[in-house]
Amino acid sequence: MAKASPGRKRSAKKAAAAEPARKKAKALATKPTKAAVKKAAAKQAPAKQAAAKKPAPAKAAPKMAAAPKTAAKKSAAKQPAPAKKTGARAKPPASRTVAVKSAAPRRPAVRVAAPVPAARRGRAAPAPRKAGPAKVSTKAPQVFTVSHLHDADFRADGLRAYALYRDLGIAAASSGRCQAHVIRFVPPCTDAVRKRHVHEVELQLVYVLQGWIKNEFEGHGEQMMSAGSCWLQPAGIRHTVLDYSPDCEVLEIIVPADFKTEELA
Repeated sequence: MAKASPGRKRSAKKAAAAEPARKKAKALATKPTKAAVKKAAAKQAPAKQAAAKKPAPAKAAPKMAAAPKTAAKKSAAKQPAPAKKTGARAKPPASRTVAVKSAAPRRPAVRVAAPVPAARRGRAAPAPRKAGPAKVSTKAPQVFTVSHLHDADFRADGLRAYALYRDLGIAAASSGRCQAHVIRFVPPCTDAVRKRHVHEVELQLVYVLQGWIKNEFEGHGEQMMSAGSCWLQPAGIRHTVLDYSPDCEVLEIIVPADFKTEELA
């Protein structure tokens, strides 16, 4: 084998001596500077903050969650086991043929006329009634009237001799359809006043203006009427004046204006 020359040996020794220095220089060249370290740290800071804000991972569910599974197993155990499949399929039930009888056609209803009695067969149908002519009032039309209070208008020319009458002029204004007057009774009440009597009228209404009057009506007994009392005497009712106060005054309205009065024994 040929020996190395002395020049090559010297160059190899220099290269070996210079190797540590070259490695140190290379390490220094690849080592990052302080500015680069700060810049990298600044970039990593937001990522660390976001990681810190993330919520903690949910803890594992407690062992009690296994309870529903146990309940489900128990309910599954209670349910009946499904029928085992057999090799042959179940045959459907055989269909039955039922004979249906057709309904007989409905016959139309026939009305049977009721027999008419022989006595009624010969009678002729009554002729329709014709409406009669409308009744036309022969009385004169009503006119307006008014009456004011004057003591001189009370006169002893009325039905009762024991009373004074003030005619309100209604009989003349209504052409005899109605009569209205104020009766002022004259005391005392005697047996002549108490005679039982009846009026043939269509309507008789009495209103007590002042004082009081005591009457007796057939079927209704004695009635005490005072100022403000009002009564209606039906046509033909029997009645009697029993007593009255010295200042008794009544308003009497009668239909029609002319009527009959009958004294009873």
